[in-house]
Amino acid sequence: MTAEQGRLLTSLSELARCNPFLPERIERERQALDDAFEEVSLVWSKRLDRENPNVVKIAERAESLAMTLRARLTEGVKPSTKDAQLYQELVFYLLYDRFEARFELAMTAPEVDFYDDFLEQARFYLSPLPPRVAEEVDAELRHWFAFLFQVRRASYYIFDFIVGSSLPAARLRGAAWQSIFTHDLRRYRRLLFGKMSEVATLITGPSGTGKELVAQAIALSGYIPFQPKRKQFEIDLGQAFFPLNLSALAPTLVESELFGHRRGAFTGALSDRKGYLAVCPALGTVFLDEIGDLDPAIQVKLLRVLQTRTFQPLGETKSQSFTGKIVAATNRDLAREMRSGRFREDLYYRLCSDLITTPSLKEQLRDAPDDLQDLVRFIARRFIGQGGQGGREEAETITKEVIAWITNHLGLDYEWPGNVRELEQCLRNVVIRKEYRPTFVGRDASSSIVDLESATLTAEELIEKYCTAVYQRTGNYLETARRLGLDRRTVKSKIEALHNRKRV
Repeated sequence: MTAEQGRLLTSLSELARCNPFLPERIERERQALDDAFEEVSLVWSKRLDRENPNVVKIAERAESLAMTLRARLTEGVKPSTKDAQLYQELVFYLLYDRFEARFELAMTAPEVDFYDDFLEQARFYLSPLPPRVAEEVDAELRHWFAFLFQVRRASYYIFDFIVGSSLPAARLRGAAWQSIFTHDLRRYRRLLFGKMSEVATLITGPSGTGKELVAQAIALSGYIPFQPKRKQFEIDLGQAFFPLNLSALAPTLVESELFGHRRGAFTGALSDRKGYLAVCPALGTVFLDEIGDLDPAIQVKLLRVLQTRTFQPLGETKSQSFTGKIVAATNRDLAREMRSGRFREDLYYRLCSDLITTPSLKEQLRDAPDDLQDLVRFIARRFIGQGGQGGREEAETITKEVIAWITNHLGLDYEWPGNVRELEQCLRNVVIRKEYRPTFVGRDASSSIVDLESATLTAEELIEKYCTAVYQRTGNYLETARRLGLDRRTVKSKIEALHNRKRV
């Protein structure tokens, strides 16, 4: 190779192995294209009207370089071990680009009909390698096929479920990618692809920040072996995600749902029942939402599952094996819960080997205010469902209506204390009733602003309550400010101060 070809080969290999959701991807693209690089946003986000022009250019350079190096190998040039590995990664980067659309179709197709085509093209590029290397690589082509399918699914689900062009949103997508592949994609592909189910993932963050969506993205992106004779992947991961909200059930029901039970194990147990740990397949995921609310007695049993990968159904003495993955989530401060004795330290340290923190909506919008419209559009499309062109147009109409209502009544600097969940309810309220009243300003609707008998309010607290009462009637910071002769920002600060004091 020439020095320039060697530099390009190294750059393309690094690009193929980097985290595509972090800004490092842009630097790798810049290195690969040099003067031909076009400046783009550092954040790869779900904005359907924006494409990265560098991707096409890189694919063209990858194909040209692969053909050049293949010709050299055919002439009998012996590559070093390092160069042979870089060449293989170049080939698979090129194959991923060629088969990306077909891998996406395979996510919903019952059979995969392009494996033979994949083999033919892979062998075209890899057969000129030294015989021993070529044989080793050829034996792994089925694994490569499954790995590239996993990369496509992870890209799709992370991109689809975690919306936003802010750096906090980008870091969240990058963290989800690492939970799936670790930070070293090469090591993952060689050794760890079958081991990640043994690592629990803990997702923390404020309520309403999409922790379950992050869990789904991780669960749907696991490695699935391919069976060439059946022309199918071993499992549909869409049917292997088992979410359980621990705060919504009594402890006995949590145990039953999670571990299962034998008939007669407790009052109402009229028949045997398999729990999520039993029905979850080896490639599946059990998602434990609100893990901070888990009863201490059940914490002990869950700790055993994480330590020994075994469990016992209620009323059973024989242990069963759990071979799936555990993902847990909480909005609680687990450090505080451990200090108070409500959460076991040993359980926490079993869960936190892979830790993800979801940002608040306030953090996202502070970094990228335009994310508000993108998020409303995302929620509107989910609300409308798959309705073809008409559905997309209606979602756009709803997006404009909701953004206009927020702008005129809440203000674009409203901090969304309920995060994305509150934004979703705002959209539903506007669609149904053409208005949205934040919950926290309506709690005192029927109460007097001040009790003169007790006279316990300070002047500042009285102003806060009065601002809140007027806002409750107007539903609009601007109109409240006009009526009271105050600045809109002052009104907003008084209402939020009262809200925050009540939360404490």
